[in-house]
Amino acid sequence: MSDIPSRTPATLPTDKELVLKVIPMPADTNGNGDIFGGWVMAQVDLAGSVLPARHVQGRMATVAVNEFVFKHPVRVGDILSFFSSVTRVGRTSITVEVEVYAERFAEQGNYVKVTEARLTYVAIDADGRPRPLPVR
Repeated sequence: MSDIPSRTPATLPTDKELVLKVIPMPADTNGNGDIFGGWVMAQVDLAGSVLPARHVQGRMATVAVNEFVFKHPVRVGDILSFFSSVTRVGRTSITVEVEVYAERFAEQGNYVKVTEARLTYVAIDADGRPRPLPVR
């Protein structure tokens, strides 16, 4: 039996794009046996960069983590689904929202929203300076 109280299963978003799926492993745990928050943050940063890369067409960097909320712990063996959408396109930067859902290994087909974040990426030139986004 799970040590996490049962929750109403989440519905996966239909207004965002699935950009990454990953399964955390034992090497990714913290001292409590949950998945280390820094590992989750790194995965969110990777997932968040997928949609901006289509606009930037070149180098980019994470310029801000505007918001990051851990809603529930992530466990070894959870199947994590990362959904993203572009919320703002500026002259040199793009902001995205990322939502992470865990499909618990023992409860396949049921999802729990475990993390949500908003990140901003900036297009950079060869010297690492901001550059305008290509005209689309």
